Amino acid sequence: MGARATELVIFDCDGVLVDSEHLSVEVEVGILGELGWEITPAEIAERFLGISDADYVAKIEAHLGITLPPSWLDDMSPRYRAAFERDLQPVDGIVTALDALESAGIFTGVASSGTPDKMRFTLGLTGLWDRFEGRIFSATEVSRGKPAPDLFLHAASTIGVQPVHCAVVEDSPAGVQASLAAGMRTIAYAGGLVPLERLALPGVTVISDMRELAPLCTGRVNIEDTAS
Repeated sequence: MGARATELVIFDCDGVLVDSEHLSVEVEVGILGELGWEITPAEIAERFLGISDADYVAKIEAHLGITLPPSWLDDMSPRYRAAFERDLQPVDGIVTALDALESAGIFTGVASSGTPDKMRFTLGLTGLWDRFEGRIFSATEVSRGKPAPDLFLHAASTIGVQPVHCAVVEDSPAGVQASLAAGMRTIAYAGGLVPLERLALPGVTVISDMRELAPLCTGRVNIEDTAS
């Protein structure tokens, strides 16, 4: 079967565009420990990567049997910001990938479980904000976050591209499931914290280097022939 034309590539943000997840996990180990939840970085990656802030808080409350104050996430924000300001970088190879997609005339956008303020901060720190401005979407804009398909469908509809002509680049099981549910080409980036086997679902193409992305989307490599 021939490859479908890709008109739009939708990127997750954390771990896909900005190399933030290992920094966030380090912060979260400390934060959750202070709440009484001794948890490893691997467990945090398995439980929380790719979900919305609201779902993150709900899972903490359910596990610990507590109710966090409404300001809790805002109160924790400076700890993340300090780690990002100190060490945050773009994901290796992403600038090369974006340059190649732009040269091929393929639209790009961002659809993240993070808040708009967080994305403005992290994408701004890494020099990527201007590449996506006006095409950045947050789970706060839809009623259901990942793994529901709502955010990806919202992004595609707003930009004006049919789901069948969209590809999604994700690095979390929740994001991969959301992309599959949206009926979009699904490319999983296995260069982060999630083990490859948790991303390699049927119909998913897995890459370990962002420099592999553009050939998949420009037709030099057939995604359907490389999918798991």
